[in-house]
Amino acid sequence: MAAAARPVDVVRHFPCSSSAAASSSLLLSRSKSRLASPAAAAASSMRRRLVLGVGAAAAPAVAALAASATPAALRDGAATLLITAGAYSLVRAFDGLTARRLIEQNLSRKIVHVLSGVLFMSSWPLFSNSTEARFFAAIVPLLNCIRLLTYGLRLSTDEALVKSVTREGKPEELLRGPLYYVIVLLVSVLVFWRQSPIGIVSLSMMSGGDGFADIVGRRYGSAKLPFNENKSWIGSISMFISGFLLSALMLFYFSCLGYFTVCWDLALGKLALVALAATVVECIPVNDVVDDNISVPLATMLAAYLLFGYSSCC
Repeated sequence: MAAAARPVDVVRHFPCSSSAAASSSLLLSRSKSRLASPAAAAASSMRRRLVLGVGAAAAPAVAALAASATPAALRDGAATLLITAGAYSLVRAFDGLTARRLIEQNLSRKIVHVLSGVLFMSSWPLFSNSTEARFFAAIVPLLNCIRLLTYGLRLSTDEALVKSVTREGKPEELLRGPLYYVIVLLVSVLVFWRQSPIGIVSLSMMSGGDGFADIVGRRYGSAKLPFNENKSWIGSISMFISGFLLSALMLFYFSCLGYFTVCWDLALGKLALVALAATVVECIPVNDVVDDNISVPLATMLAAYLLFGYSSCC
């Protein structure tokens, strides 16, 4: 019998350039490799179908999750992420300046003290008008509380953070003034929020008033108070003026946005009394017992509540 015919590869030679010949050889070798490994081709096809199948199955779940979120929740979530990133960047920026010795540690600490409260308050209008908005805003100080507890309890270390926000560079200090500070931010958001001038004035006196009192007092406070050698006349005067001005500015800011009404002919006088009360409390030599970041905002809240009420400045 005649031998069974077997397939052979027939390559016809045509006049062509060397590059064309190389391309033909490459295509021929690829064809052989695909024919020689059908299992690999099948596996590749299966992988493609699997990936496409998973993507197709996950797409409806992602779409449903996005559709279930209200526009207010999306806005509040985005604002929370933005402000958290901003707060972290602010501290990191002054960490770097302190590490490079471009700014003194005490000055860095107080600038962060001032800017943190002012910028956080200024960002509140970024949130929606939903009832849940304040809880989204509260995430920012809450995360900072967790961060301070983590480093203050030495569960982790961050020397740059410790140097930028503490007096003596000790991690344990994070559990005092800095922690009290963010707790007051948290309470102001949850209890007072944007509809009440009490929280706004309290944060203004704590961040701006107390912050500038320390900055100015350290540099120019040679004349000390007769009943407190750790406080100076110029520092206390600076606290009163800066706290009063910042409080008035923030009240103007929020009243212009329609969160509450301010009767300026009465409000300025009352605001001066609130600033005076906060300044007197800050002067009292009780720092060993009660931190300024607790005594000043508490005194301000009480005075503001008695003079303004909860929801208006008239």
